[in-house]
Amino acid sequence: MSIYISQDFDGGAIVAASAAHPEDISLMLRPDSSAKFLQWFYFRVQGAQAHECAIRILNAGQSTYPAGWEDYRAVASYDQQHWIRVPTDYDGQILTIRHAPERNSVYYAYFEPYSLIRHRSLLERAAACPHMQVECLGKTIEDRDIDLIVVGDERKRRKIWITARQHPGETMAEWFAEGMVDALRNSQNPMVRGLLAHAVFYIVPNMNPDGSVRGNLRTNAAGANLNREWLSPSLESSPEVWHVKRRIEKVGCDVFLDVHGDERLPYVFAAGGEMLDNFEAGKAAHQQRFIDCLAAASTEFRPTGCYPPGKYQKYGLELASTYMELAFDCVALMLEMPFKDNACAPNMRTGWSGGRSAKFGQQTLVALAAFDSLGF
Repeated sequence: MSIYISQDFDGGAIVAASAAHPEDISLMLRPDSSAKFLQWFYFRVQGAQAHECAIRILNAGQSTYPAGWEDYRAVASYDQQHWIRVPTDYDGQILTIRHAPERNSVYYAYFEPYSLIRHRSLLERAAACPHMQVECLGKTIEDRDIDLIVVGDERKRRKIWITARQHPGETMAEWFAEGMVDALRNSQNPMVRGLLAHAVFYIVPNMNPDGSVRGNLRTNAAGANLNREWLSPSLESSPEVWHVKRRIEKVGCDVFLDVHGDERLPYVFAAGGEMLDNFEAGKAAHQQRFIDCLAAASTEFRPTGCYPPGKYQKYGLELASTYMELAFDCVALMLEMPFKDNACAPNMRTGWSGGRSAKFGQQTLVALAAFDSLGF
């Protein structure tokens, strides 16, 4: 019996150590292409149909976020369209995926991937919509487009910015963006009409296309963590932030949502201005009004804080949300979704998934509509 392990595709990442038998497949996580972050995996196994596989990731205990493996289950798919969770255990060092594939070829991943092909399909749907425009803000280090979807009339006063996937392995962020864009395409929806009567959306569905294609967890082709580049981005190391920031400075911002995934916490939650020193009471109350709107719009969302206020204070204005809050005096939040399941609403078959992320993107529109009714 021959077992083949491959990762030579969009977003693929793994190192095969040995694969002599289905019950003894040994793999290694590989670091980001130009940095030491170690967590994302996405690979294909061929030749193990109907056999009980034990796929061991030997260096899981040396990963960047080892606590992320606790209560974690990998995702598997035969067609890269439909993904399910499969039994996974972690002994403190080795992560073991246990699965008997029904077909000869099966994919496993850290979380449901979001491909460059799907990204382009999203852009095509947006470009075909009369009230949407697709722009290329600039180029990445590897000459990929930095895409922006503008929804509505730019003459509208209120500006809503959504950035997703600064960390490329946090694919749930682009699923979120897809759900939001597809909902906004429906101009017959009274909620969408109401929002676009007052506001224009600027949505960057993938801030890090180089890192996404390379199968990186957190960095771009230069090894830059984009969510530490907002104070002083450069065309040499972080052109993605440089171009997006320049466009924001041109049009302004009233609400800024930077969408992420959290490896450890099994919740959907937000973090914002409380990470800044001397966050004023008035600003805190304004931020809380939006969080209350989000909690009312989605039972998936946990309104109480999951990060301690000081978690990111050492980074100051290097983070997108803290930079935007101070620079534009606006509600600016990191929205976090889990790699695992949502403990507030568990689903044993899928855990947290691309579909649930997309639905949360739609629900966030409901929250924004309610927030708009309060005058932002």
